[in-house]
Amino acid sequence: MEALEALLTRRSVRSYEARMPEQELIDKVMEAGLYAASGKNMQTAIIVEVTNKEVRDRLSVINAEIMGVTSDPFYGAPVVLAVLADKSSPNHVYDGALMMGNLMNAAHAVGLGSCWINRAKEMFEREEGKQMLREWGVEGDYEGIGFCILGYTTKEGKTAPRKANRIFYVR
Repeated sequence: MEALEALLTRRSVRSYEARMPEQELIDKVMEAGLYAASGKNMQTAIIVEVTNKEVRDRLSVINAEIMGVTSDPFYGAPVVLAVLADKSSPNHVYDGALMMGNLMNAAHAVGLGSCWINRAKEMFEREEGKQMLREWGVEGDYEGIGFCILGYTTKEGKTAPRKANRIFYVR
């Protein structure tokens, strides 16, 4: 898929098959995430790949609790990529956001659906979230930026019309 086509046709997807994507595809998506631009090229953002169903389901329960619902905020997606960034950089939120964008665009380019799921900041501020990071070997002062869910879709994401008057010209 050409780069511009991928950027123009990617949509957030909220319905997934239980089937796990091939590791090769997940790795390609994560590699693209690592190549996201970052302030002063400090590369402060990291990815934690979660494909273990028990851990994925625990993340879902905590995320739902924070949101105040009981449904699965990960929409059945079998892969959760947690993006965190080192708080010592003044650009850490922006670095993580750029990484999230690369992950979602790369997922679309390799034939997977994706969606940015919020509440990573709140999750990893909780003691339970901090404990998970320690168990996963993530050391340092990281802020949760977002969860990029991945998987094979059961239906297409919706295309909303683009709002007018969002470009201004100074010539």
